[in-house]
Amino acid sequence: MPVLGTLTRRVGHHRWFGAAVRLLVPADRMVGRLTRGRVVALGLIPSLVITTTGRRSGRPRSNPLLYVPDGDAYVVVGSNFGQAQQPGWAMNLRADPAAEVAVKGRRVPVRAQVATGAERDRLWRLLVAEWPAYLAYAQRAGGREIFVFRLEPTGRGGPGGPTTRD
Repeated sequence: MPVLGTLTRRVGHHRWFGAAVRLLVPADRMVGRLTRGRVVALGLIPSLVITTTGRRSGRPRSNPLLYVPDGDAYVVVGSNFGQAQQPGWAMNLRADPAAEVAVKGRRVPVRAQVATGAERDRLWRLLVAEWPAYLAYAQRAGGREIFVFRLEPTGRGGPGGPTTRD
């Protein structure tokens, strides 16, 4: 793991880190668009760009997210850096589970499922292994349910499947 990636994981649990990263999200979105999803989060952590449909606007909304692979699916979490409110993209997925992810230059249509019970616990452990700061985010969220989503490809191009490029 690159030194900068290791450092990022070490400071990720600090409150200031979440505030700083939220300020960088617009730039990260632009870099993701310009590189067609090949570079997200400066390549420091496994990341994708999810495009959901706005639940009120009906417009496409794109957000960079950390993910972990789970078989042919992608797992993401609505931590919102431990803020009290749900992230907009998570609420969009709850309203319409059809989405698209861009991962390493591939665009993959997906369908989101909110994980519950033992499945949520298993996926949460995978997420925390990749990004330990999720434990701090869960504490800061003040009892808010943090949604864990399993994004299952509806076509080709899952983490273990054939690649399709733009």
